[in-house]
Amino acid sequence: ADFDAKKKRKVAEIYRALNSDPIDVATLRRMAISEGGLLTDEIRCKVWPKLLSVNTDDLPPLPGKELREDNKDYQQVLLDVRRSLRRFPPGMPDDQREGLQEELIDIILHVLKRNPQLHYYQGYHDIVVTFLLVVGDRLATALVEKLSTHHLRDFMDSTMDNTKHILNYLMPIIDQVNPEVHDFMQSAEVGTIFALSWLITWFGHVLSDFRHVVRLYDFFLACHPLMPIYFAAVIVLHREQEVLDCECDMASVHHLLSQIPQDLPYESLISKAGDLFVQFPPSELTKEAAQAAQAERTAASTFKDFELASVQQRPDTVLRQRFRERLRGEERLRGEERTKSILTKPRTNRFVKLAVMGLTVALGAAALAVVKSALEWAPKFELQIFP
Repeated sequence: ADFDAKKKRKVAEIYRALNSDPIDVATLRRMAISEGGLLTDEIRCKVWPKLLSVNTDDLPPLPGKELREDNKDYQQVLLDVRRSLRRFPPGMPDDQREGLQEELIDIILHVLKRNPQLHYYQGYHDIVVTFLLVVGDRLATALVEKLSTHHLRDFMDSTMDNTKHILNYLMPIIDQVNPEVHDFMQSAEVGTIFALSWLITWFGHVLSDFRHVVRLYDFFLACHPLMPIYFAAVIVLHREQEVLDCECDMASVHHLLSQIPQDLPYESLISKAGDLFVQFPPSELTKEAAQAAQAERTAASTFKDFELASVQQRPDTVLRQRFRERLRGEERLRGEERTKSILTKPRTNRFVKLAVMGLTVALGAAALAVVKSALEWAPKFELQIFP
């Protein structure tokens, strides 16, 4: 009864925000972040466009079949979509699923044709199918196009350089919370390749329960574009004991971490990811690293602030991962206590802070460049990013 009452109050608050003039987007962001997210697909159809600043009164026409003619991406998209059977609800009639797969192909090709600067990548269809299943083809086309030119922009470059930069945030976040886990992973030389499919599909490829996927999408759409890498970090931190009990070699740790558990405490992890972003925003990680590292100028990502459309942030500093001599014994003694302190300390205005940061944090995907990037040296054997 208490749950139903809380749900009714939340639904009422969401509709008040939607019906206010102007629409109260800050409240919608807070609702998307807080426990339970946006609750239903009916509400997502109304709120997701507001979070992405998409005008639902001016949607593009449905793409025609001519998109498939002489399209350089068509064959790869077709192969990926045909392999995406498990992304559709179990028990869906074959003809309905096949119709949705055709729509999925058309949405992807439409976005790529309208934005020739974007490059298709394996896993992109995992994100697009989520939007298609929730909001339908026409609205999904508009939402995916906005997402592709903003949140996903770095993954759609012609090279993987910016994707690597984003992945390289993972270890510094872990280091801030639990130096022992960080040092263990560094000793194992596991790199960050295990989290690649998590990041570039917003976990859509690796989670089997669609409810968990859309809950995470509520969260990510309401926050800064780097939030998925913070969520990846809290998954690793959540598995602290499993990691430390593992053999300290690349193959063993990679195998453990790449097998994502399906029974994760999602609401708890979302809350912790939000806490870590507030405590250790990308700017703080960069500043802290800058004190001990040599700065290196490089091209980096652009993330546009949806609410402040005229502001274009273009950070361009990538810092080399620093080698540090640690008093390991002292750090290990403090590690558990530090983890508990960081992850259990009460937060008063966390949702408000996150909603604000989702709009205004002036950062892109500049990151700490690890000395041995897993994307460059990972062994080819049994390294299946997309099983």
